[in-house]
Amino acid sequence: MTKYKFVKSLLYAVSLLPFPVLYAFSDFVSLFMRHFYRKKVVHDNLVSAFPEKSAKEIADIERKFYHQFCDNFVEDVKMLSMSKEEMMRRMTFVGLEKLKERYDAGQTMHFMYLSHFGNWEWIASINYWMQPWATSGQIYHHIYDKIMNQLFLDLRGQYGGVSVEMKETLRKMISLKREGKNYTIGFISDQQPKWNSIHHFIPFLNHDTAVFTGCEQIARKLDAFVTYGRMSRPKRGYYRLEVVVMEDHPASLPENELTNWYFRLLEEDVLQHPEMWLWSHKRWSRTKEEWLRRQNAAEK
Repeated sequence: MTKYKFVKSLLYAVSLLPFPVLYAFSDFVSLFMRHFYRKKVVHDNLVSAFPEKSAKEIADIERKFYHQFCDNFVEDVKMLSMSKEEMMRRMTFVGLEKLKERYDAGQTMHFMYLSHFGNWEWIASINYWMQPWATSGQIYHHIYDKIMNQLFLDLRGQYGGVSVEMKETLRKMISLKREGKNYTIGFISDQQPKWNSIHHFIPFLNHDTAVFTGCEQIARKLDAFVTYGRMSRPKRGYYRLEVVVMEDHPASLPENELTNWYFRLLEEDVLQHPEMWLWSHKRWSRTKEEWLRRQNAAEK
């Protein structure tokens, strides 16, 4: 862990720089980043998601996306030294009273649909806003780089929430439910599932899209009330998350309805501010046609 301590110390020193300096660095890096970092993936994703847009419009979204991408990096580094007061001034939450009403009524588990939209790492600071009446947490994918994995665990954990690795989600949620305490757990549910985890496809951004259904399935089992976290950026360096209530008792809805609803809400946000979504991942490499072919082959 000596190497990790060195990297973290170095990043902490960088985090002490004021925001204007960090954003100037972000501006400079974004000029180059857009020409080499997953350029083809970003471009192909945008062209296929927005076939109606001109080449100029696509290029404009690409430019803005890389700006947001680089801003996210310096904002995440800044988390290492930001005070509670500054974080609460820059990352605000609207509608938390809707959660408290449900906790006061006796519900203890709350799942919030989140996305790779805006700066999702800052959402971990919701714990500042909910204490002492609830504790927050988030489901995360293990990062193969040990240093980066530990760094992001430390960044998220500094606000007092819990981090749950995806493969442990159901077991951990059952354990938290048994505690009888109030929990808000964030599910970033816009990733592409592995082939063996695909159970549902929906129309999303001009694609038949394979989606995760885990948040809905676990919410149905544990009777967790479900919301959507609608992220916006009023201005650079400031984010706002609005709580959109979806369903108090998920099992009362038809199966997959919550998942479909989540992706409709996310699509609305992406269409309004496409530059704020994370376009640098291969979102649609697992097609429905290939999935059906694999299903048919497995049945023979």
